[in-house]
Amino acid sequence: MSVFESESVNVLVVGANRGIGLGFVQNLLQGDRVGRVYATYRNLASAELTTLQEQHPQRLSLISMDITDELQITQGIAQIKHQVNKLHLVLYCVGFLHEGSIQPEKSLQQIRAEHLLRYFQVNSIGAVLLAKHVLPLLKHGDRSVFACISAKVGSIGDNHLGGWYGYRASKAALNMFVRTTAIEYSRKSPRTLVVVLHPGTTDTRLSQPFQRSVSPDKLFSVERSVTQLLKVIEGLQPNDSGQFFSWDGSRLPW
Repeated sequence: MSVFESESVNVLVVGANRGIGLGFVQNLLQGDRVGRVYATYRNLASAELTTLQEQHPQRLSLISMDITDELQITQGIAQIKHQVNKLHLVLYCVGFLHEGSIQPEKSLQQIRAEHLLRYFQVNSIGAVLLAKHVLPLLKHGDRSVFACISAKVGSIGDNHLGGWYGYRASKAALNMFVRTTAIEYSRKSPRTLVVVLHPGTTDTRLSQPFQRSVSPDKLFSVERSVTQLLKVIEGLQPNDSGQFFSWDGSRLPW
């Protein structure tokens, strides 16, 4: 049974201000298969997200949430609990590769401890804190999915090029957090599937400085990435929980 086959599907998209997160919100508000969408942003909601909220005031709720602050996570989840008693799909779309002076490292000499901490805070720790606090909203009789956007460069088995220490390591940590969460959820919320997803190289602000080396057929629009990932999510089977999937549904090595 697909997560979208429940009578009234409620979705939480964390990191919905732009990129893939915003794309998920736009897609999920089309048609009537989703009842309520909760979308988080860190500082100010983007114009695109605000416009969507104005267009769908009964279906889309915006929540301010900095996922590096656990208190804000608990407050955001509490807001949702005041309106609904269950979620069917939770999408962690927060990702951080470069920002100001923080750029992907090409060598050991470029590693800075404070930059590594930032990578781990955003790319991995935020996800497991979300899994901690959202669990009560996933413990119900319907099929539900907790999915995190990871990256193929977070695969240890697939690392043949090196570099990008902080991003690779933080995504590998995300993968381990999700794998471990899946084991605990199998006991506490057995109807919830927990997975990590690689969207492919998507045309977003995160990837823009690195797109020159990507062939056009491998650079996906946000709309295409979202459509492909939702197809993977819809096709998940019970024994898929705790796995790492690529955009085409194939399993990736850890």
